[in-house]
Amino acid sequence: MQPPSYQDYVSVDFPGAGGGSYNNNKHWRRQSCWRKWKQLSRLQRSIILFILALLFICGIASFPTFTEHLRGKTPFLCHSRSCRFSLSEDRATNPGPVGAEVPPFQPVHHPPPKIPNKRGPPVLQNRSQRKGNTSETVSEDTPADKDRPKVISWHGAVIDTELDTDDAKAGRNEEDSLSNQEVKLAKGSGARLEAVRDAFRHAWKGYKDYAWGHDELRPISKSYSEWFGLGLTLIDALDTMWILGLKDEFEEAKAWVATELTFNKNVDVNLFESTIRILGGLLSTYHLTGDALFLDKAKDIGSRLMPAFNTPSKIPYSDVNIGKGTAHPPRWTSDSTVAEVTSIQLEFRELSRLTQDPQYQNAVGEVMKQVNKLSGKLDGLVPMFINTNSGQFTHQGVFTLGARADSYYEYLLKQWLQGGKKEPQFLEDYLQAIEGVKKNLLQKSSPKGLTFVGELSNGQFSPKMDHLVCFLPGTLALGAHNGLPPEHMDLAKELMETCYQMYAQMETGLSPEIVYFNTHQGSTRDIDVKVCATERRLNVWGSRRKTFWNGGRKPETPERTPPCKLHTERPPLMFWFRSLSRDLNRGPSCCEARALTVSRTCLKDTK
Repeated sequence: MQPPSYQDYVSVDFPGAGGGSYNNNKHWRRQSCWRKWKQLSRLQRSIILFILALLFICGIASFPTFTEHLRGKTPFLCHSRSCRFSLSEDRATNPGPVGAEVPPFQPVHHPPPKIPNKRGPPVLQNRSQRKGNTSETVSEDTPADKDRPKVISWHGAVIDTELDTDDAKAGRNEEDSLSNQEVKLAKGSGARLEAVRDAFRHAWKGYKDYAWGHDELRPISKSYSEWFGLGLTLIDALDTMWILGLKDEFEEAKAWVATELTFNKNVDVNLFESTIRILGGLLSTYHLTGDALFLDKAKDIGSRLMPAFNTPSKIPYSDVNIGKGTAHPPRWTSDSTVAEVTSIQLEFRELSRLTQDPQYQNAVGEVMKQVNKLSGKLDGLVPMFINTNSGQFTHQGVFTLGARADSYYEYLLKQWLQGGKKEPQFLEDYLQAIEGVKKNLLQKSSPKGLTFVGELSNGQFSPKMDHLVCFLPGTLALGAHNGLPPEHMDLAKELMETCYQMYAQMETGLSPEIVYFNTHQGSTRDIDVKVCATERRLNVWGSRRKTFWNGGRKPETPERTPPCKLHTERPPLMFWFRSLSRDLNRGPSCCEARALTVSRTCLKDTK
């Protein structure tokens, strides 16, 4: 009997369309992928979802940059910790001229960025290279410049990405370094000059529209105020307009001086303010233009101020009636401030030189002789008040380089220079005073060690520093440039950085009138400000001009920064200066002019 035969295969039937053939349609494949996804563990599925979400977010974040590249725009990136800002930010705050073309993108390959080893506090580093310029052209690179990485800004200027870092300076000799710095600072200077002119024109328009021929503009109420009724703002701005090349504005103001300005008025004026603003402004303009109109006006006002010196002690009264030819001290005291009576010498001495009339120089010379021989000083430091009857210091025991004493020290050096370095008594008093500052008023703050100049009251030190003290860095640099001890320059650099920080560490970028420095170990910040000190009076003309030897004095820090740079060859100082100028212009931009009181919370008329 034969066993049953078996087939060597197995047949399996699948129900469905196609009569059991293999189904590869999309629905089948979706079911297969879903089955594989469900077979993954929960951890695996979570990781995959996280990676997909991260890729989605990165794609959204990079989309604006990608579209900018497609449009031919170049985002501006500094390869240092000093700045990280884009083209959109720069253009939003500093728009270029209408119709200016943006240069095409030029890719530049950079080495890994170096970490700058800056010697300033972090706040200084973060603010030091913010720029805002109008359009410029690209300058030719020197051979030394080609070896260092650069980027192209939107306005076409070549920007050195390693400017002001110690690493970039290493390996180059001093001569090459100074040459390169000059090239860098020269790039873009034309646009910055035009920005200064625009700022002046903006403020001048407000004065012209609402306060023409009057002392001061009240920008909020769009009116004016009078102090002496002599057109102080207009006279104070004459030399500025000439220097800026604003010839049309200058000619218009000159016509007012020729036809409207008269000093034959029954009005009391302050000797100090009239000297530095009116007499100084007229003398400066005469030196710049050679126009005898301004010298004649200067001689007129100078002669009318002379009755102030008719005192028993030869120390002048503070107030003069220029119409009646009489003078008197303030209503509340018989004292004058030391700074006022010792900060009129440059102008009166120059008036004597130009007119060949010695009475002006003799009058102010007697004041300096009297102050020189007085007792009550401390290591060359002088008190703040002097009596016009006795000629003696009053309120003794209080020593400061701030208000009521500041410019005494400044004018010691400048009189020595003005006299051709032939009057040694001025130099001796100046050097003695600087040593007195080092010994009695100089300290360092905590935690960053900023060098500051405090005050001394009856033997008690106060870490209070007026913004007015920021005249000192430029004065020290000027002295060192003229052969005085080199340590004066070292101190000037330290104080200049402190004065910059008085701006940089404020929320508005503007320095208060008074700051207090922390000197105790464990302090978290160097500078404290009282609420009443946050208000800051600004004047667009740099008021309190002291003729062409000094330039503007308010605000002191921006005015002293260029001289410090000139004498120290430190380009960071110019970046600080541009940063300060930008903040000064930015604060009260809503108004018709910038002669304002600016605080964190208010803008209001002055006076």
